[in-house]
Amino acid sequence: MNNINKKRVCCLYRVSSKMQVDTRDNKNDITMQKQACHEFAARQGWEIVAEHAELGVSGFKVSAKDRDAIQDIQRAAAEKKFDILLCFMFDRIGRIDSETPFVMEWFIENGIEVWSVNEGQQRLDSHTDKLLNYIRYWQASGESLKTSIRTKTRIHQIIKSGLYRGGPPPVGYRLVRKGRKNKKGHDLYDIEVNPDEVEIVKTIFEKYVYEGMGYFRIIKYLTENGIFNRSGNVFIHSHIRSILMKPLYVGILYAGEARSEPVPELQIIDDDLWLQAQKIRESRGSVARTPRGTNPDAVSVIPHNTKGDALLAGNGYCGTCGSKLHLSSGGNVCIRKKDGGTSYYKRHRYTCTNKTRKLGACTGQTCYSIAKVDSMVSEFITGLFQNIKGTVESDLIDKSYQAELTSCEGKLKSANKELRKHSESLKTLQGEVVKAINGESKFDSAVLNDLIAQTKDKILLSTENADRYQYELDNRHQHLANIKADYDKLISWADIFHDCGIETKKMIIAYLVRSVKMSRDYEMDITLNVAFEQFFNAS
Repeated sequence: MNNINKKRVCCLYRVSSKMQVDTRDNKNDITMQKQACHEFAARQGWEIVAEHAELGVSGFKVSAKDRDAIQDIQRAAAEKKFDILLCFMFDRIGRIDSETPFVMEWFIENGIEVWSVNEGQQRLDSHTDKLLNYIRYWQASGESLKTSIRTKTRIHQIIKSGLYRGGPPPVGYRLVRKGRKNKKGHDLYDIEVNPDEVEIVKTIFEKYVYEGMGYFRIIKYLTENGIFNRSGNVFIHSHIRSILMKPLYVGILYAGEARSEPVPELQIIDDDLWLQAQKIRESRGSVARTPRGTNPDAVSVIPHNTKGDALLAGNGYCGTCGSKLHLSSGGNVCIRKKDGGTSYYKRHRYTCTNKTRKLGACTGQTCYSIAKVDSMVSEFITGLFQNIKGTVESDLIDKSYQAELTSCEGKLKSANKELRKHSESLKTLQGEVVKAINGESKFDSAVLNDLIAQTKDKILLSTENADRYQYELDNRHQHLANIKADYDKLISWADIFHDCGIETKKMIIAYLVRSVKMSRDYEMDITLNVAFEQFFNAS
């Protein structure tokens, strides 16, 4: 046959998992698909002019608009560079029921024949052909969904059984063989605490919670003390963040939303310390996302750093104009000694940002002595602790429990309501797809495709929110059952205040105090954080 008369073919090969691609032999799935397509094209007398292979790309999870191979093939089709799109099976093009049928239609409408080695040519000459085309991908999507459910279910079963699902162990743990085998008889690893790394993990949590150190200060501390990661390199920002987030350090194995019951022998950090670390992360994150000028009453402040000798770190405000008080140092102050000598020191103070930097009008006092303000704050905090010792413990705990529980339940209810609304919308849109195929819908297929994609994104977001709030609610009872420990800690902080370092004092004040507003003549107004305000209101 003359080459001029041969039909030009573009081949598409795809595998969903990297495990299906093994370059060490010739038996991987891509090689199999390629061989089958070449043999089929030869029998038909076609000429293969282009080939595209997607390695480890899910046709169920990844949209066609995000797949480079599909986009390249569509551009080539529009430019008439080939006549036939050939694949091993049609599901290599995709497995998304709301999208792939329309991708198939696009090629055919643009004059490209679509062939499969195993299923022949796909035609769309009638409404029946269109319906069969849609049904094929509806079935393929269903199979992918079932596979996904089976995989997730098995992983969840492994996690909830208290077994390690695999992968490199985090800092503080090591892999060991304890006799478990998989279905092929191969040894499986379990996880246990690594005593050589336990102190590293404890140091990171304690520096973060008790001394208010940020990620970079923790890294600096570890480096200066000769503590490095397993590769002998300096810890990095994301590594510290990951350590502080992992529930594994309180003995809970996890994968996605799946959580095991606490495994005592795996716990390195006590529950209270871990929960405090999460609160600090959330608080610092909310402050970072809050625009300048936001009312301080709307933000719970945990200091971003605890450097320096001043007790207030980000929670001091001018009582007149509401701007933040910042630390400043004046010129050298000269002190004459009795022996005739002199000494000099820097004058440190809290100053009103608006007034000193001329950012806004303020008729209040310009600056406040750090020593005087800190003394007043310390005296106020000590008085709070003394007062709370005379209250009935059970009353405080019951009020705190109800407030936190009600908050979590409200968030979960709202998230589930959104999820139900978007799920109903998706069902309606999917019903319109069949009508569109039969020419009975007032909506264009492309419009339906976009609407379905948008609705699925909303469902995904609502599901993530609902899962997160459900997880918070599930863990709230355990957390609130330990609220007595918070109470005991609260009444003991007054004693700690006299002996602990400045960094710990800053953190205690940050936990308790939302804002300290200073006005002329050192008139002070302190607002407590909501979490502790309940205790003191009850007292």
